[in-house]
Amino acid sequence: MSQPKVVLAFSGGLDTSFCVKYLAEDKGYEVHSVLVDTGGFSEEDLKTIEANAYALGVKHHATISKTADYYNDCIKYLIFGNVLKNNTYPLSVSAERVFQAVAVAEYAKEIGASAIAHGSTGAGNDQVRFDMAFRIIIPEAEIITPIRDLKLSREAEIEYLTKKGVGREWAKAAYSINKGLWGTSVGGKETLTSEKYLPEEAWPTQVSKTVPETITLEFVAGELKGVAGESFENPVEAIQKLAAIAQPFGIGRDIHVGDTIIGIKGRVGFEAAAPLIIIKAHHTLEKHVLSEQQLYWKEQLSNWYGSLLHKGQFVEPVMRNIEAFLADTQPHVTGKVHVHLAPYRFYVEGIESPFDLMSSKFGSYGEMNNAWTGDDVRGFSKVASNQVMIYQKVSESNN
Repeated sequence: MSQPKVVLAFSGGLDTSFCVKYLAEDKGYEVHSVLVDTGGFSEEDLKTIEANAYALGVKHHATISKTADYYNDCIKYLIFGNVLKNNTYPLSVSAERVFQAVAVAEYAKEIGASAIAHGSTGAGNDQVRFDMAFRIIIPEAEIITPIRDLKLSREAEIEYLTKKGVGREWAKAAYSINKGLWGTSVGGKETLTSEKYLPEEAWPTQVSKTVPETITLEFVAGELKGVAGESFENPVEAIQKLAAIAQPFGIGRDIHVGDTIIGIKGRVGFEAAAPLIIIKAHHTLEKHVLSEQQLYWKEQLSNWYGSLLHKGQFVEPVMRNIEAFLADTQPHVTGKVHVHLAPYRFYVEGIESPFDLMSSKFGSYGEMNNAWTGDDVRGFSKVASNQVMIYQKVSESNN
């Protein structure tokens, strides 16, 4: 009699290693592990994780490369929308987890699995993101979550694996690091409370650059296509290039404080030099080339987009509607942005664009104009203030 097939979202860490043994040996499943690479793993990492998966006893291990899709289907719109959760966090892990969950669910559907599993605990956002993606994409499959359901401690997992003959070193690192294309999260004892900041040694990239420099970013229809004089057809490579230049300055470090999906407050450190610089540069360029109403409505819809993505609603149809709007605003977001980099900080010096609405053809702010007369402004001011003037007079007459 054939064993039931389960697909496990696998990272190779303690939790998902426990899940392999538990599902295969205690529950009798044929385990198919899958790792979705969204830009956070080296080739060596991927080979090691695959070898560990087979050593644990999986029937088959798949590595799905989704970095290009992650950019095209998700990150691109975070840039178009200048999305920063609570005006701080570029949704580094939030976006990555949702996208990974969708890819795992699609893989499970493709191979006809009867069950699908993940190693999330019952304390954070990821459990919701995985559960929702699984239920939406493969609702007929049973969702199995051993760590959450068994309420296991780290020590209990290690003891179980040791008894199963898994002798790897599971020493707990002082800080949990999750690296991806759109930033790296950093969690530790300081982020568990409200009053402390992460120490210097906690950050994945140590400061090694101290001499300030100015670089130029080039955008074409809203996408980053040039960094420091080098052109890229693939924006993913441009993001990676910018990260390599800026991270050694210690740029992009911060702590995000936000509301979790399950209703509690949470803190997480992050290092996201490239995302923060890109969003700031892109937004500055937009302020020069888009109309007032385009900027206003983009901000409203972008906030909704980021919030829904954070909450695991990537597959919600309205997300495609918002993406269509955001994409439609980008043709004029083309030009160069000059960015000054220094230890722990950066700022935008200025922009150059053929679509710059600060064109001297129409006038210089605060100095002169070529497109209207003083009488035009007097008439406009009179009409624009008319209703409030009437309101004030009616109020005065009734008081």
